[in-house]
Amino acid sequence: MSTTLKLASGSLLVGLVVLGLKLLAWRMTGSIALLSDALESTVNLATAFAALVAIRVAARPADDNHPFGHHKAEFFSAVLEGVLIIVAALFILREAYTGFLNPRSIDAPIEGLIVNGIATALNGIWATVLVRQGTRLKSPALVADGRHLWTDVYTSLGVAVGVLLAVGTGWQLLDPLMAALLAVNILWTGSKVVRESLSGLMDEAVPEATLERISEVIAAEAGGAVEAHDLRTRHAGRATFVEFHLVVPGEMTVWHAHEICDRVEAAIGKAVPDSRVTIHVEPDHKVKNTGILLSE
Repeated sequence: MSTTLKLASGSLLVGLVVLGLKLLAWRMTGSIALLSDALESTVNLATAFAALVAIRVAARPADDNHPFGHHKAEFFSAVLEGVLIIVAALFILREAYTGFLNPRSIDAPIEGLIVNGIATALNGIWATVLVRQGTRLKSPALVADGRHLWTDVYTSLGVAVGVLLAVGTGWQLLDPLMAALLAVNILWTGSKVVRESLSGLMDEAVPEATLERISEVIAAEAGGAVEAHDLRTRHAGRATFVEFHLVVPGEMTVWHAHEICDRVEAAIGKAVPDSRVTIHVEPDHKVKNTGILLSE
């Protein structure tokens, strides 16, 4: 089993433990804010499962029906996670509204917050692991799952503050008020995850810094060619697709041109791991005097 799959599987186990702890904290206190926190954790389980399925699909090799691979499956999972984050926020807003209409006292607040704090610490540790490893492995699904867990951490911390203030001041409306404020923050996070995931589905180009690095590699390694133009990039999961036209002298042999292409492709592969490079070789009458100008 790959590292990515192990991490995705671990999210399911962590999600189950955290959900159980938060439901226990809610049962102990009767707090609307803690109930909202537990509701948000149910979405963690669904998103962890979606991430696991997407990563398994994305890991499949290219086939006749998917010659470019299955990398974009992870983006679909990340979009789903963003949508589920938004759904969780709406559930929390509903519970907060109910709490405003029918405020109630909080039972055993300290005991409940200790249990909820254990769940929060576990979520924070796992969220850090997912974001770091997901970034290293270029897995949008793991990164989105980690960010989702961080929203859960922020929610739990805010809930703890709200519960403590409600108990300390006797103002019971602070409990649902804190839940509502955090729901707004979660809505923002969910919309951000969706926007970033949709950029991958829409074949958005790589970041400017990566594009500049690719251009530098081409300029350094394509000696013997005339120019490189029409450079295009896109990313899909862990894969980065790079394609461009390489103009070579008309008298250059196919063997020599192929050697240049192999050299450039290998260098880009080192600079941008998991890249898929396509180079279209053209004779010098196709020169545009644009793009990356090279010395012959």
